[in-house]
Amino acid sequence: MINELLQQVRVIDPVSETDQIADVLIVKGEIQAIAPEISEFSADTVIKDCRGLVVGTGLVDLYSHSSEPGFEERETLVSFLQAAQAGGFTRLTVLPDTNPAIDNPALVVQLQQKRVEKGSPHLQVWGGMTLDVAGKQLTEFADLVTAGVVGFTDGKPWENLGIVRRVLEYLQPFGKVVAFSPCDRSLSLNGAMREGAEALRIGLPPIPASAETSAIAALLELVAEIRTPVHIMRVSTARSVELIATAKFQGLPVTASTTWMHLLLNTADIKSYHTSLHLEPPLGNSSDVKALRAGVRGGVIDAIAIDHAAFTYEEKVQAFAESPPGAIGLELALPLLWSNLVETGEFTALELWRVLSNQAAACLQQEMKAIKLGEKAELTLFDPEKIWTVNRQNLCSLADNTPWFGKEIKGRVLQTWC
Repeated sequence: MINELLQQVRVIDPVSETDQIADVLIVKGEIQAIAPEISEFSADTVIKDCRGLVVGTGLVDLYSHSSEPGFEERETLVSFLQAAQAGGFTRLTVLPDTNPAIDNPALVVQLQQKRVEKGSPHLQVWGGMTLDVAGKQLTEFADLVTAGVVGFTDGKPWENLGIVRRVLEYLQPFGKVVAFSPCDRSLSLNGAMREGAEALRIGLPPIPASAETSAIAALLELVAEIRTPVHIMRVSTARSVELIATAKFQGLPVTASTTWMHLLLNTADIKSYHTSLHLEPPLGNSSDVKALRAGVRGGVIDAIAIDHAAFTYEEKVQAFAESPPGAIGLELALPLLWSNLVETGEFTALELWRVLSNQAAACLQQEMKAIKLGEKAELTLFDPEKIWTVNRQNLCSLADNTPWFGKEIKGRVLQTWC
């Protein structure tokens, strides 16, 4: 493990709420010094001129889809972790919708023991709430907790509200995170994009906002009754932000997240019919995007998730509504969020880093350490000015289902200390 001196780097630490220019000395993976200027260090220290660069606490992804086991033709676990590290993520949390599903302790242990490169991101595992994430029969919660799951979710909309109630009742004593992806399937039906003027123009079957908001309202009623803390995943509508804000004001134990693409794109972008814009939930209208951004800045939305989902070329090359929903994003999220939100002045650097790092960790009941003397280096070094092309040569992910594939983007992670 090499010793490194980062000279005159911009240090963004949302834990201590500091944004400053300083030298940072990292010795054997530990932060040994932070000062306006560091002149004393060992002869074997690698000196890096970091003027114009940013170093911050490691990024935390709340939920993404692992293609292994079961769908290795899309992506392997090794490439998945490499993509996370290349994107600045030091903790990566896997949804249970693998094949077989993560609904038993053996698979949890198998994933955690998978041989990966030294220094790769910490792999965390969501345990399925129901067997085969089918929404019918509850898993053995105690066994999964013992095996080390970070929390419980099926990662997809529920079909039976009675099951949701039982999950909240049975999981309450365990004190683990319980996450739900809200959507009423009877309202969304075979829809492919958010209902509104753009859906009429583009001609794709619509999904009303009420498909999400009615499910959130029902979930919040159960939380008010049972008081089990929940995390609401994939918030995508303006009305959802209002419902969650009201719930928090009333003191309900609720946290929430949206995904990075829902903050950057809206229904107007779907005019290209690019199947990587087919997401679940669908991209919102411009008013939804505005409300989501305000919700993130105001603390109603606690964190930004990546929801990385790899698919093969053949799976995505079909009619928009027939393609599987999802897109990759681990290597793209920070650069595109920074250039579209921070450089435009809409977000401060601290505000963005907070919802990608320590607040995302807090949603998992974890702590992110401040960047200070004596702490282990869990850091991300980012160049906000670097221009690069999103192509096969520059991606660690084996998949390329993203609307930015083949395009130049600004900003790139240079190094991640896990």
